[in-house]
Amino acid sequence: MTTETTPNTSTGSGATLPAAQTALKPVNGKRRRALLILLAIMLFVGIGWLAYYLLIARWEQGTDDAYVQGNIVSITPQTLGTVVAINADDGMRVRAGQVLVQLDPNDAKVALERAEANLAGTVRQVRGLYSSVATAQADIAARQVALKQAQADVARRSGLVASGAVSAEELAHARTALDAARAALGASQGQLARSRALVDATTVASQPQVQAAAAQLREAYLNLQRAAIVSPIDGYVARRSVQLGQRVAPGAPLMAVIPLDEVWVDANFKETQLHNLRLGQPVKLTADLYGDSVNFDGRLVSLGIGTGGAFALLPPQNASGNWIKIVQRIPVRVALERKQLAEHPLRLGMSMDATVNVRDQSGPVLPAAPPSKPVLSTDAYARQLHDADARIEAIIAANLPDSSRN
Repeated sequence: MTTETTPNTSTGSGATLPAAQTALKPVNGKRRRALLILLAIMLFVGIGWLAYYLLIARWEQGTDDAYVQGNIVSITPQTLGTVVAINADDGMRVRAGQVLVQLDPNDAKVALERAEANLAGTVRQVRGLYSSVATAQADIAARQVALKQAQADVARRSGLVASGAVSAEELAHARTALDAARAALGASQGQLARSRALVDATTVASQPQVQAAAAQLREAYLNLQRAAIVSPIDGYVARRSVQLGQRVAPGAPLMAVIPLDEVWVDANFKETQLHNLRLGQPVKLTADLYGDSVNFDGRLVSLGIGTGGAFALLPPQNASGNWIKIVQRIPVRVALERKQLAEHPLRLGMSMDATVNVRDQSGPVLPAAPPSKPVLSTDAYARQLHDADARIEAIIAANLPDSSRN
């Protein structure tokens, strides 16, 4: 009486399995296709990164620990004085030779006038020395005539003493006169030698006394010129601290002038990055001020001689039990192009990103020869001494009887 239902159940189960497999096939196909696409993308990215590394990345060393640096020229007086004028303030553009601070020139003017009078008097005194030589020569000529006359008198009287025409006393007086003439001639010759020693192989302008007076005039003239404190370079004024009426001493800082067209970048690279760095390698830089829209072209000009800690006031002492190794950084100097600095000015202390192209490693690590010319120079003070020499020549010429002795 029992009815078997197993065949019907198995028939139903057999009908549902193919349907489930058919529904799973599209799902597995989509997953496999997605995995293949992901694998292809990863493979493509890997190949791209490998190509980038082989062609570009392995030839570059970069750091964001880089800052703009430059020369800070301190303006200091060379003579004591009181400030009567200030001609430049913070941020102003100044030129080489421009007067920045004016000191009271009255004391220097008085000293210059005194030195000019001293030089004129010395020239006239030296002219007297040349005249004394001619006078001594004339005196010697007169003494020589007197000596010859005394010698003749002695010779004449010596022959007449025996005959009694001339007494022995008169002969003695003649011999005394001869000795006096010889002594007077010797004294005149000594005076001529002393006079010649003061003027031999010299002109009035090159005579030592005149040279000493001229040196005093140069010093006084320079002190007057230095009352006007000038800028030694072109640049921009910063850190002005001088005030009107201030009594300043030589060496006291008054302000600073910074040439922004000559700034450079100090990039601090890890010591593990220095292996392939060489002098002369090109550097690409970006500033936080302008972002990636402005790229600066630089050139590696100096590899630091030591780490920052090595030159610190209190260098680190690692000879202790509690020591942790820390990768050190070396400052590397990068020179910038002036044209780019003129178009996109930078300020001292600004942050930069620097990337060095190390493909060319033919350059040296350290310079092999010293510089052939000064690293920095100025001619802002050259005219001062030139003008002093011109004034000295004019004073000497004005106190000579003719220009042939000048």
